[in-house]
Amino acid sequence: MKSDYKVKAGISIGDLNGIGLEVIIKTLADSRVLENIIPIIYGSGKVISFHKKSLELPEFSYIPIRKAAEATAKKVNLINVWNDDIVLEFGKASTISGSYAFKSLEAASNDLKAGDIDVLVTAPIDKKTIQNPEFNFAGHTEYLANKAGITNYLMLLVGEHLKIGTITGHIPISEVAQSISKEKIVKKIEVLHNSMVKDFGIRKPKIAVLGLNPHAGDTGLIGKEEIEIIEPAVNSAKEKGIMVYGPYAADGFFGSYNFKNFDAVLAMYHDQALIPFKTLCFESGVNFTAGLPFVRTSPDHGTGYDIAGKNKASEESFRASLFAARDIFMARDEHAEINSNPLKTMVKELER
Repeated sequence: MKSDYKVKAGISIGDLNGIGLEVIIKTLADSRVLENIIPIIYGSGKVISFHKKSLELPEFSYIPIRKAAEATAKKVNLINVWNDDIVLEFGKASTISGSYAFKSLEAASNDLKAGDIDVLVTAPIDKKTIQNPEFNFAGHTEYLANKAGITNYLMLLVGEHLKIGTITGHIPISEVAQSISKEKIVKKIEVLHNSMVKDFGIRKPKIAVLGLNPHAGDTGLIGKEEIEIIEPAVNSAKEKGIMVYGPYAADGFFGSYNFKNFDAVLAMYHDQALIPFKTLCFESGVNFTAGLPFVRTSPDHGTGYDIAGKNKASEESFRASLFAARDIFMARDEHAEINSNPLKTMVKELER
């Protein structure tokens, strides 16, 4: 694939009462985005018009199309998934808004699975109001993994200086300890390693694994999961040829900036990963689902109900997600091409 290939990026608009469309419009109002991306919004022209008028957003135009195959380069494209008149209330959790967020996501993810678009960038949803018989999941990550038929995947937060994934996802903290196992940790390490190689072009990634307990268990005094589960998992992954180290005490690991010595980090649970990540990378962080056969990214923030409708939302994280999706797609293509051509692999090695 040529380096100037324009990636078709499907965009689901998220919760209609949140900041999703605001950050989408602010991102796509910058014509430079169109230089190597063909954006396709899955939503409604009526809803877009409402947001533009209510928030006095930047000048923004789009081309309505019926299907992804009709998408025009150098233009923002819109597939009208519905033409209903909807009453929107900024900042309010609503099952109506959630139902249309699902319509957008379903249409976009169906096209992604069919190969009609190259990547998917999802605006934030309200995880409660989107629930329905077809979406009985904790979030985007689980829904898309199920759609792909994948059980071994990883929520990976990507920033300029930190890439961090989690062993467990959106579950109560009371369930974390019994939800980790040696086998699960090894599988997640493998997903993370493969993603670093295929999605980010890091030939021999160096991975750190965090402990579960304070001070990584302090040699068993504050918990034995590190000795009985995590360390054996790390050793098992090492035997597979993966450069992985740990378990590290999370507080000292981040407090001493040790994370800068690694290409990626694996945390045991959601907040262990998300608190340091959002502290360091909140404005431009990207949520990427590693291990799927297709590329999906999203901003690292939520619906932003508290600032919805006030024209205060920053589009930086959404813009970073759009470009990250494009970069990962191109990296995967390059990796596949190199590995199917031994001569190119030799050239790459010489270039290093």
